Amino acid sequence: MTVSPAVLAVIDARFRSRVEDGTTPSSVWGVLDRSGLIASGGHGDRGDGRAPDADTVYRIASCTKSFTAATLLTLVAEGRVDLDSPVTDAVPAFAAVTLPSPDAPVPTLRMLLTMSGGLPTDDPWADRQESITDDDLDAVLRGGLLFDSVPGTRFAYSNTGYALIGRAIAHAAGVPYAQAVTERVLTPLGLDATVFSAAEARGYVVTGQRDDDGSWTPQPMTGPGAFSAIGGLFSTVRDLARWARHLASASGADPEPGPVTPADRRAAQQALRVVPPSVVPAARRATAYGFGLFVEQDPRYGEIVSHSGGYPGFSAHMRWSVEHGLGVVAFENATQAKVSAPAERALDELLADLPMDVDVETARVQRAAAVPGVRRTVDAVRAAREAVSALLRGWAADDVDDATVAALGAAVCTPNVPMDRPWAARRRALLEAVRTVGADLDAAPLEERSTVPSQLRWWLPGTAGRLRVEIRLAPLAAGRVQTLLVTAEPTER
Repeated sequence: MTVSPAVLAVIDARFRSRVEDGTTPSSVWGVLDRSGLIASGGHGDRGDGRAPDADTVYRIASCTKSFTAATLLTLVAEGRVDLDSPVTDAVPAFAAVTLPSPDAPVPTLRMLLTMSGGLPTDDPWADRQESITDDDLDAVLRGGLLFDSVPGTRFAYSNTGYALIGRAIAHAAGVPYAQAVTERVLTPLGLDATVFSAAEARGYVVTGQRDDDGSWTPQPMTGPGAFSAIGGLFSTVRDLARWARHLASASGADPEPGPVTPADRRAAQQALRVVPPSVVPAARRATAYGFGLFVEQDPRYGEIVSHSGGYPGFSAHMRWSVEHGLGVVAFENATQAKVSAPAERALDELLADLPMDVDVETARVQRAAAVPGVRRTVDAVRAAREAVSALLRGWAADDVDDATVAALGAAVCTPNVPMDRPWAARRRALLEAVRTVGADLDAAPLEERSTVPSQLRWWLPGTAGRLRVEIRLAPLAAGRVQTLLVTAEPTER
């Protein structure tokens, strides 16, 4: 995909300004498309007098949750664990937790994956728990937990929930959590720069910093432990861009193979649990949570998948467009730097610079047509368009009578159509609409749009405007039309 050098220059300047204005000691970014990392840049001092680059190692904090979710899905695919099993199957100590109501279910792995286990949001407490042992976590559970809601009913971002998923992974895999992630996801994808400790890193490891009244204070590196599943990974722009590309490819015409099936990767990127606006008050799009990933709904560009990471001394973000496969990753080494803000603006600018030949809904339908069963639906709606076009021309003939009008309609439409509005009334409305805009019923469509494969809208030219025709098929294999709308759209004067 060709990305404008001018847009890349604007993006680079934005990240550079964050170093210049003292937001962070260093900042690094990368842009990816379906082919991989296509551009990157870095600014500031990473700790050795050099600017960071695409191979400089940062903590990615909660971006780790996408790897945690992916690893669990590999175990589900093998039948080693069930997403709807209670967490007590893997973490017996959770049985000591008093649930919020007598009829409340024990949180399942699916609830925990989608941040709906009922547990309170636990930033920043959980960020300091990474190195505790499994015994320490069991002691926390036996001491009891608070709940903000009945499990399975509401979204609340819970790190503790993902720590429990880490335990479930170890239980099902028969090896420690970090080993399972490495063997099942990182190594098969060649993500050799993504590791669970600074000692394992191959590149230069940046030290996290905290702003203490204008002076940067180095933050200690925590080691792997019971809470590593919430944010324990170190990585690079190059590796995280590779991971984002792999996830994004699952929605493309030719999904990349990997340890997590394309179907499971698509499932992870679905809007499975609505995120209330009060949780993300600054969000400009409707937001939900999937499996270890946030999913935003953009009216123009469709789904945008993302996750941020914040640890003491670090800020990370990754995001991509499902429709276009274009994405951004970025890291900074300052507590609460919120690198998500410039990363979000960067992707918005990249998408705005793309040529938009068709609207996002129509593009999604075109992509879905690669699925054989959906392709049949697309073919059926195309055939129905031709049949409806012939029907409208037949209705517009001067010598047609009511019986013929009904027979023509019945050959194309389902019986509900004349029940919803009589055939004769539909013909009169068609003739009026044609007269209003001077429509040419023999002309080729000016434009076509779809919101789903079984629906199609097209426009015919006229001397004083255009005619909009819309059809929707019934769910019958015969491809019959259940909705037929004809609307005049006069030229504004």
